[in-house]
Amino acid sequence: MFCFGEYLVFKGSQTYHVNSVEPIEVFYPLRIDLDKLKYAVHINKIVQDITHENQNCYLILQLVLNTLYTISERDKNLEMVLGVFKMRLLCILGFLPQIACCTNCKEKEELTYFSIKDNGLKCKICGKQDTSAISIGQSTLNAIRYTITAPPKKLYSFNVKDQALEEFKLITKLYFNEKLEKEYPLEELF
Repeated sequence: MFCFGEYLVFKGSQTYHVNSVEPIEVFYPLRIDLDKLKYAVHINKIVQDITHENQNCYLILQLVLNTLYTISERDKNLEMVLGVFKMRLLCILGFLPQIACCTNCKEKEELTYFSIKDNGLKCKICGKQDTSAISIGQSTLNAIRYTITAPPKKLYSFNVKDQALEEFKLITKLYFNEKLEKEYPLEELF
């Protein structure tokens, strides 16, 4: 299931048939750790829902491979990895949140809220008036900005601490579910 490689396929009358495979990366550690496998399966389920056959998905493939590598080979908080994956995927799909200034008044200082409804950051005054806005700390703000702007290979090269991680997880979950109009619960495998 998690084998990245070069596949030689030929088109039959109605389906494609695999003729040969040259594996490039098999992500073996996913197969021996049930927690890692659970997150990899969850990501795979999301990608299957949002991609279609014969669609150019290079950026999504790059994100998935970097994410699977991080889950497989690095000792990162899996909830944080999933949050980063979801936020970056939304950006690729065209749901880039406003992170430079308040979505309402364009203020660039004291951005202490993230608005699900208005797709981005809000200042202290505007955020209090928005029922869909979630109060965030500076670490969460930095994590969101980094996730959106980081080069693909450096995407997972940061960590967030307890409260910021909880805020980041909440924002990415709600924003993801809102924009894709579907909830993706993390299910137990067994």
